[in-house]
Amino acid sequence: MSKKLIIPKKYKSLLDLNQTEKAIKLVKDTFQQQLSAELNLKRVTAPLMVLKGTGINDDLNGIEHKVNFPIKDMDNAVAEVVNSLAKWKRMALADYGIPKGYGIYTDMNAIRPDEEFSNIHSLYVDQWDWERVIDRKDRNLEFLKYIVRKIYEVLKRTEYTVNEYYTVLRPTLPHDITFFHSEELLKMYPGLDPRQRETEAARKYGAIFVTGIGGVLADGKPHDGRAPDYDDWTTPTSKGYRGLNGDIILWNPLLGSVFEVSSMGIRVDKKSLLDQLKITGATERKKLMFHKRLINNELPLSIGGGIGQSRICMFFLQKAHIGEVQACIWPPAIIEKCKKNNIFLL
Repeated sequence: MSKKLIIPKKYKSLLDLNQTEKAIKLVKDTFQQQLSAELNLKRVTAPLMVLKGTGINDDLNGIEHKVNFPIKDMDNAVAEVVNSLAKWKRMALADYGIPKGYGIYTDMNAIRPDEEFSNIHSLYVDQWDWERVIDRKDRNLEFLKYIVRKIYEVLKRTEYTVNEYYTVLRPTLPHDITFFHSEELLKMYPGLDPRQRETEAARKYGAIFVTGIGGVLADGKPHDGRAPDYDDWTTPTSKGYRGLNGDIILWNPLLGSVFEVSSMGIRVDKKSLLDQLKITGATERKKLMFHKRLINNELPLSIGGGIGQSRICMFFLQKAHIGEVQACIWPPAIIEKCKKNNIFLL
């Protein structure tokens, strides 16, 4: 497991433990306030767990295990710790009567036991999950880019605020974020795998947004996996490509690697949901509560995503390991290797 670790040469944290704890709060407070104002979002309380069999939980790539347990006082009905709140948020938009152009955000905490340990992956996931009601005319690539640019401006303003408080931390984000469809990256770097394509593009441009994730590309493979029932990865765009979703990926100069901070997209409507369930062989999900509500037009059209809290703290505080900004469980070999290289895990 420790072979996955990236150890920067002569690494030493630029902030001590007390400064780090204060800076984590500064990053989180600044970012969520700016995000709320930029996207017209209000904070809501969200569940840590949902009932199994309702279709509410996020399936991520469709292969990850969910932490679950029986509820004694509900005849042992099974509860699942959420993987994300992608579907719950959309139901909340409907149930709370949120109007078009406005939305919600919440603190999402999850446990993902299948994660492989690395500098940026742990068993514990904390992110801001957000969702905003849109009009049907907004279900296009240009509107998606418009929202991405707004989020990127929030990232830049947060970086500036952190630098004002801690001048030892130097800003690294470029002025603009650059957009690529996953098919374009395949054409640019035909001999590389998806991760390597992202690496080359992020290294060159500093901040990129890769669209069209989930659908099969010209080489017969998807850029990456996506569940069929939240992001829309089949609807054609004006450029002839398919997919209205994507990832915000930054270049991390400390680690010398790509650094994903957000997965987001325009959500499925009835047509794209049915298409994607058929493509993935998951048509039985039509019987689940969430899917029936969507098919029956009981849920608003929306755009949404998740933004990693520990990820952006790690990036803006220029930490080498996510364990420097979040407390979690780590294998002894990783703890020891980090300690030997001045990486002190919380």
